[in-house]
Amino acid sequence: MIACGALAGHIRDIAGRRGWPVQVHALPAALHNRPDRIAPAVADLARTLQARGLRVVVGYADCGSYGALDQVCARLRISRMRGLHCYDVLGGTSRVRALLARQPGTYLLTDYLVASFERTVVFGLGLDRHPELWQDYFGHYRRIVWLAQDRTPELARRATAIAARFGLPLRVIGVGVTNLEAELARLLHETGWPMGARQPVDASLLSLQQ
Repeated sequence: MIACGALAGHIRDIAGRRGWPVQVHALPAALHNRPDRIAPAVADLARTLQARGLRVVVGYADCGSYGALDQVCARLRISRMRGLHCYDVLGGTSRVRALLARQPGTYLLTDYLVASFERTVVFGLGLDRHPELWQDYFGHYRRIVWLAQDRTPELARRATAIAARFGLPLRVIGVGVTNLEAELARLLHETGWPMGARQPVDASLLSLQQ
């Protein structure tokens, strides 16, 4: 599985817990700051893995590629996770759509973004060197929503500090990894993955609503 670095740790944990025979090959999460580079990076790695005789699936949603990742998947005959972005995969498409419809100016956080905000966002967008750009990037947001996979005290402290930096209210929604696990199960099942596992893909996961 070629996975976004922001999801790779969760995917490894889920696959290990369920005994799914999946190798996770992570690409840098920083690619999200340049989403035009995601599809080419996936294509290059997928070709390398296929040349080794490995079956490949993609642990990305569209992630701002505007269909370019789907074109890669079609060309290489591989499949990706459903959704527009990782927020859909973690929080569920209908829930995330409702959150954004209720308040379009919602800045979404995941555990990964909470833990890596300085590196991924502040440094990644050059705000450490050009803090005057903060308003240009984030001035239109009206609230922060943290889709929490694991609401630890340290992550909660960091999320509160991020919201304070924005000067916006914080809402925390505990989502865990249930939706991600269900999407992985669907992806492996529908691509005919060889499930010589301790815990094969089961109907309860496949029937979870996104």
